[in-house]
Amino acid sequence: MSVGSARVCVVDELVERVDDQDRVLGMVVSRRQAIQEGWLHRVAVTVCRDERGRILVHRRSEQVSRFPGLYEVEVGGAANVGESYEQAAARELAEELSIRALPRLLFTFIDRSGLSPHWLGVHEAVVPDAVVTDPDEVAWHGWLTEPELRSALLEWRFTPDSHEAFSRYLAFRTARS
Repeated sequence: MSVGSARVCVVDELVERVDDQDRVLGMVVSRRQAIQEGWLHRVAVTVCRDERGRILVHRRSEQVSRFPGLYEVEVGGAANVGESYEQAAARELAEELSIRALPRLLFTFIDRSGLSPHWLGVHEAVVPDAVVTDPDEVAWHGWLTEPELRSALLEWRFTPDSHEAFSRYLAFRTARS
């Protein structure tokens, strides 16, 4: 489907509804319906670092259905039916960056900053700095130091998840050191 010159993705994925304790309720719904109804479901994201500690930042393609053209600190998407957070994060890294890795789950929380509330599983992975992005998902990517990223978060338009997840990510790392 086209809107002006931009192609809009209408693919809808199936997700499992979960409760406020992140327990699977046994109901499979479309992600679109989960968002419309405000039903909790799982999303897995990964903060990618290179060997020098820089963080991968990317701008979403104009063709994606959610937050087109906005920047993101993490790579990820909805957990499919039967997928763990780790499996979903690994699948998303392979799809969006052509990276085969098993990211490490750091923490989960109910994220209310996006289109609808969802459980967000935040992972971390050290990845090669030469990534091959999927042009249907990623329009641009680059590696930023933490100070550069803090400035970018104030100046660029990021997805709501990016602000919340990165803030909690930094707090988690500070608490662990």
